[in-house]
Amino acid sequence: MKAVKARCTCGPRQPFISTLIPRRAPGPSDVVIAIAFAGICHSDVEHAHSLRGSTRYPLVPGHEMAGKVIEIGSHVTRFRVGDRAGVGNMVDSCGGCANCLAGLEQYCSGHRTLTYNSLDRHGEPTHGGYSEQIVVDERFVVRVPDTIPLENAAPLLCAGITMYSPLRHWKAGPGSRVAVIGLGGLGHVGIQMARAMGAEVTVLELDDTKRDDALRLGASEFVVTTSAEALAPLANRLDLIISTVPATLDMDRYLGLLARDGVFVQLAAASQPLAVPSVSLLTNRRSIAGTRSGGLAETQEMLDFCAEHGIRAEIELIAADRIDEAYERLLAGDVRYRFVIDNSTL
Repeated sequence: MKAVKARCTCGPRQPFISTLIPRRAPGPSDVVIAIAFAGICHSDVEHAHSLRGSTRYPLVPGHEMAGKVIEIGSHVTRFRVGDRAGVGNMVDSCGGCANCLAGLEQYCSGHRTLTYNSLDRHGEPTHGGYSEQIVVDERFVVRVPDTIPLENAAPLLCAGITMYSPLRHWKAGPGSRVAVIGLGGLGHVGIQMARAMGAEVTVLELDDTKRDDALRLGASEFVVTTSAEALAPLANRLDLIISTVPATLDMDRYLGLLARDGVFVQLAAASQPLAVPSVSLLTNRRSIAGTRSGGLAETQEMLDFCAEHGIRAEIELIAADRIDEAYERLLAGDVRYRFVIDNSTL
């Protein structure tokens, strides 16, 4: 065991404080990563504030981390000391269920171990990326391409793969029409990805303040959803709608935008159950789906895709002393588009 510096919160709405957390001695298949940067995800806030009702305190959040390998176990073959590496929202899975064997570890039907607020195989709590180092089995580590700065790569380990996975699964590409609801941490990388895949991209937002950003990032259309008249031209036109927002939406309104065999994909946990009019589904053979992040192979594919197409997370770099401020600003929507902690300030 080794003690490393970290930032933790000890209860709902409690401030983040400096602490030391244990990291296990690396085993034969483990990689030790010195974390340079850690993104702040909306789910970090939800867990820190116990909005999901299952937080284990003290809590060290963070599942978007990028850094460099500083030590490897004797059986590690995929990484060497000095490699640029990242870790997302999983650090282990059962490895034997049908989903794991298919490379879909995010749907593990056995024991899926999350990067933080989870229990590992030995019943010990996991701690996330708001820390100096992490020790992870090499199966759950991905390589960060040299062309992506580590601070811009960190948010891709959650926000990036969470958007990339549904875009790939529902075959966004030339000739397809994709809409993204919400231009935030997920949406801003999703626009870039969908455009790079060749899709026509529409952004659906509550007001006009992010129009210029949406068009700069690759959207061809920007629609303010508070106006029914503005949505009318999109009726029966879209192939894929990806909602990144936790708000409960008027599903009848959005399903009406889908063309034949169109799919509405919900990424965020909505604050209330979705009310779905059956007629809206029957019309045009529409579907509603949800998705969890992505598997490890797909995460590596995503990073390589981003490197190839010059896709980056747009970030505001902060010192660790500003985590509480960043949380408040994130809840207020005051970030473009991802807070990233400089872990040298821990």
